[in-house]
This record gives sequence, C-alpha cells and structure tokens, in this order.
Amino acid sequence: MNQQIKDQIVLRVLSRFAERSQVGINKYNTTLERTDLSTLEWLTHAQEEAMDFVLYLERLKDEVKTFKKKNYETIISRTNEVL
Repeated sequence: MNQQIKDQIVLRVLSRFAERSQVGINKYNTTLERTDLSTLEWLTHAQEEAMDFVLYLERLKDEVKTFKKKNYETIISRTNEVL
C-alpha cells in the first residue's frame, strides 16, 4: 500500500490488525498463511468467532438496558423530588 492514509480511524484499525496478527503469531507460532487447515476447518473457526461476537453483543445489550433503566429510575426519582 503506497498511498498515504489520512483517516485516523483507519490508521487505528490497521494498527489493531497488526497487533492482533502478532498476538496470533505468538500464540500459534504461525500466520494466517498456514496450510494445515482445510476450508471446512477455516469455516468452523470463522463460525466460532462469529458466535463469540454474537454473545459479546448480547452481553453489551444487557449492559445498555441496565444503564437505561438506572438512568430512567434516577430521572423519575429526581423529578419526584422536585415535585
């Protein structure tokens, strides 16, 4: 890639990809260019990662719901105090 990237978000994401790659290399002592996995095994790994991602989303949704509920209760409580 010879072009200059000016978008700081893109640069941050690229940096995180590079860091993540190094973590994988350190952990598995190989890169994604490895040839010891079949296409089905690669698909299984991808599916497992996607399943983890869905679980993370569900957990974060719970956190947002709890946050909204607490804020709503606080607003109601403060409103009642004023009234």
